[in-house]
Amino acid sequence: MLVLALKLFLAHFIGDFVCQPNAWVRHKEKHKHQSKYLYWHVFVHFVVLIILLQFDFSYWIGITLITVSHFIIDLAKLHLNDRTNNRILFALDQLAHFIIIGLVLSIYYPFKVDLHFIFEAKTLLLLTSFVCLTQVTSVVMKTIISKWDLKDFDNESSLKDAGAYIGILERLFVFMFIITNHWEGVGFLIAAKSVFRFGDLSKAKDRKLTEYVLIGTLLSFGLAILIALGYNYISNLI
Repeated sequence: MLVLALKLFLAHFIGDFVCQPNAWVRHKEKHKHQSKYLYWHVFVHFVVLIILLQFDFSYWIGITLITVSHFIIDLAKLHLNDRTNNRILFALDQLAHFIIIGLVLSIYYPFKVDLHFIFEAKTLLLLTSFVCLTQVTSVVMKTIISKWDLKDFDNESSLKDAGAYIGILERLFVFMFIITNHWEGVGFLIAAKSVFRFGDLSKAKDRKLTEYVLIGTLLSFGLAILIALGYNYISNLI
């Protein structure tokens, strides 16, 4: 089963990412079902599948199901492209392809998906930690540092909500480093952020921005460390 799964996923990644030039994507988005590259794209998927399955046509049901569904899913994505958020649409597109691959695997190697693990203590603890590291911590930090006003500084050149996303990512990295017992990674992350922030801080009008960034960084790392330590402590009790 594992070998077949790897072949199907590899075929998908090669067909959807490696063998699909940007020119094909732009042409498909413009001409939709009239684009010749939509059909070329599906044909490439078919060829890659055949090659990776070593021309074993005993898998013809799976090959047909993946090829036809890929055409339908991509066609639906092209027609929804103007109405739906691209990031959400991309995620749904990939999820649909993965579900089809899972169905094909179940045809040849029947398996049961047991979702009871979601409600196990360790899984719930991990999910709680992720929620705390993302939205909960963001709100807590925003509340704490809201007492300082930085309207004097121009944010027009910054990406929208980039600071919030950077904070979430750094806390997730800190959390993963600690629970896997790689504390040196936390030090590396702090050093890397300091290097990238040096240019901004050196151009600041006064030390207000430097202090603001330092407080935010220490809060972010401190909360992430506390959550990770709490996770490790509770996990050991379970």
